[in-house]
Amino acid sequence: MPAPELRICLDESDLDAALRLDAKRGLTSHPKHLPMRLHYDGRGSAMFGELTRQPEYYQTRSERAILRDNAASIAGALGEAPISVIELGAGRAEKIRPILDAIAEQGRLDAFWPFDVAEGEVRDVLLELATAYPDAYLGGIVGDFTRHLQHLPDHHDTRLVAFLGGTFGNFTGMERSQFLRDLREALRPGDWFLLGADLVKDPEVILAAYNDAAGVTAEFNRNVLYVLNHRLDADFQPDNFEHIALWDNDTATIDMRLRAMKPMAVDLSALSLDVSFSVGEEIHTGISTKFHRGELENQLQATGFEPAACWTDERGYMGVFLARAL
Repeated sequence: MPAPELRICLDESDLDAALRLDAKRGLTSHPKHLPMRLHYDGRGSAMFGELTRQPEYYQTRSERAILRDNAASIAGALGEAPISVIELGAGRAEKIRPILDAIAEQGRLDAFWPFDVAEGEVRDVLLELATAYPDAYLGGIVGDFTRHLQHLPDHHDTRLVAFLGGTFGNFTGMERSQFLRDLREALRPGDWFLLGADLVKDPEVILAAYNDAAGVTAEFNRNVLYVLNHRLDADFQPDNFEHIALWDNDTATIDMRLRAMKPMAVDLSALSLDVSFSVGEEIHTGISTKFHRGELENQLQATGFEPAACWTDERGYMGVFLARAL
């Protein structure tokens, strides 16, 4: 097989410019806010991995059980033609592996493309998977899947775009609709979309996942301040911010925040920006929306997809939805 193809849609300078814009805009807004993606530097990614192993954090275990137990059914639902698989936010491509294995066992895995912002990680994954799937064409996309979906590979196979891990719930309502419209525009009729989503359940179960007893979520949330200290020469004192996770029953959304526990003045030297905090002032650091099955299927239909199937774990905590582009 040829060497993996790499499509680079952004580089470190793009990421740095986006970080500066996010920080300046977010910390001068009222209320202050920072996007979820800023949590995931190397330290943040390691902390998130630790978070997924906490007993309260059901999301990763539940979704992996769904994919493991239903991989053959998911692969079978895609028809009999060769499939090219693209995973958005692939990371180490661990979530998608049961599906890749099931399609490969059927002799239909034509290609796999991890799509992520971290070039080094994309390259590492392609190197690792070359041994696991020697007969599949491998390529990677280094980019932001909210901006670069037009770069999805199109070699005329049927495509399966996978978006797992519940990240879809980190978008606002408008962002979800725009993402789905952009994705549908990038696909051909007959292509597939596999979406992992966190389902509405007992709020106490949800809140516990964002307030684990070991405090890993709290440290993960505060990591955004370490990122700003490291990347923008800021002087945040993260321990002076309290981790807050609130449940909004009307919108079925977890709202994550960092609350100042004392008055502070913070200098972001790289931006020539001074930011003050009063006691109790908060930085909104992300949301995580939970979904009813019918609600999410209606969103898919409204943006040009036909829902085909949904698989859940035995407790109904997570759902994996399969839809086809019309």
